[in-house]
Amino acid sequence: MSQDEVTRIRINKQSIGIIGLTRVMQEMGKEYAGRPDNEVQTELARRISKRNYVPGSAKEVYSKSLLREFNKFLGRPYEEDVSEELEIKVLGPGCDQCDRLEKELMEALAEMDLSADLEHVRDLKEIGRYGVMGTPAVIINGKVKCVGSVPHREKIIQWLKEL
Repeated sequence: MSQDEVTRIRINKQSIGIIGLTRVMQEMGKEYAGRPDNEVQTELARRISKRNYVPGSAKEVYSKSLLREFNKFLGRPYEEDVSEELEIKVLGPGCDQCDRLEKELMEALAEMDLSADLEHVRDLKEIGRYGVMGTPAVIINGKVKCVGSVPHREKIIQWLKEL
């Protein structure tokens, strides 16, 4: 794993790329696992700021988001960042079915003229954290909509209309 790897995380309703986040969490994992949240937040922000620009006015928001990602990394419970934007996740390693599902979702969004944060989660560990037992899977605003198949576009449109 390259130390220049960029990990995308949600910070204040935006997807932001953080350089070296995985490496920092690996370094801090055991030592900071039992420490209070405020200590972990402070240290994460300090280490991340060495290689990433963190606006002064957004340090608190970054710190909270980094703590959430650290808890995810450790496999602990965490609170998702609440977003008013439509959030869709395709879970799958990148096989033909997963890619077809992502394309169907994009086309349904375009057909309905909707904007959404569409993310294709390919990392098997991250997929496992969602508790699904098959791929491809679709999660819309935190709710699993299907697992193990590619639904017809009409079904996708129906889900989106229900929102």
